Amino acid sequence: MKLPGHDVIARTADERHVTHAVKLPKREVERPSHQVGKRLAMALLVLVATAFIVYADREGYNDNSDGSVDLLDAFYYATVTLSTTGYGDITPVSDAARLTNIFVITPLRVLFLIILVGTTLEVLTERTREEWRLNRWRAALREHTVVVGFGTKGRSAIQTVCATGLKKEQVIVVDPSSKVIEAATADGYAGIVGDATRSDVLLRAEAQKARQIIISTARDDTAVLVTLTARQMNRGAKIVAAVREEENAPLLKQSGADVVITSASAAGRLLGLSVLSPAAGMVMEDLIQQGSGLDIVERPVIKAEVGRKVRETEDLVVSVLRGHRVLGYDDPSIGELQLTDRLITIVRATPSTKITPETKHLP
Repeated sequence: MKLPGHDVIARTADERHVTHAVKLPKREVERPSHQVGKRLAMALLVLVATAFIVYADREGYNDNSDGSVDLLDAFYYATVTLSTTGYGDITPVSDAARLTNIFVITPLRVLFLIILVGTTLEVLTERTREEWRLNRWRAALREHTVVVGFGTKGRSAIQTVCATGLKKEQVIVVDPSSKVIEAATADGYAGIVGDATRSDVLLRAEAQKARQIIISTARDDTAVLVTLTARQMNRGAKIVAAVREEENAPLLKQSGADVVITSASAAGRLLGLSVLSPAAGMVMEDLIQQGSGLDIVERPVIKAEVGRKVRETEDLVVSVLRGHRVLGYDDPSIGELQLTDRLITIVRATPSTKITPETKHLP
């Protein structure tokens, strides 16, 4: 096992000096270049319309230089008028031209200014709107899920949990790579670029308010440090961590992880089972893939099941959770089901299937 902090030294300079800002999922908005292009086109359309209105009533205007107004003079007048410059070298002299200026040119001038000033104000207020959105997001953040590491393991883990009813707004992804966080925000999750072994990064992820923390880092020593930091910050959260080597699993348990999954050995066991029985391997693959086929779910014992034997329930029960003990379905110590028991069952996946029915959603 490598020394803690060794991976930090190997990181690139841009990852070491990154500001650990929260990145919320991007909204479906038009590209800025398209927005500016549309507004410029609208402003140009107003300018052209004003010029042709003036040219159509050119007899009612007087040019101090030669007395007549041609098409070029009309565009010149439209430009200085809409921009509120108004040199006074071309003026409306007839009543019709003056009425046109009052009821047509003036509204066009206001519209022209709204288009240009609106673009400027939108640029200036973009940061304020983003800060307001971030503050509102933080105020509503409770009982959420923090995912540290958004690689293959982290992505698969959160997809599995979301398939059982967890909303994407309740998930925060922490990863040292900015490209990974961009991919997470594109998928609809909030993201933070930073090293999760640092307490300030986990504080930005509101880990102290989290209901559960999933740790799926690329290195086992990093997972240990993240687990220690997260457990110190949140004593009540459920922490599930993944390690590559089975010998490091006890260290994760001592660091505060509730559940430790050894990814390498688990994949190896599934591979061996598929060799012995391809059909059994397919069934196991189906069971661990939530939302399709057969699902393994945990549910409480209902009142109608209290006092019954395990085999007398309607669902296919594989284990009974009594207190802190997990008992097999054929364990004679189970006896009759109790109201405080929880059942691990195999059910057919439906849109309403949930692993933890009591899970609370964000307000």
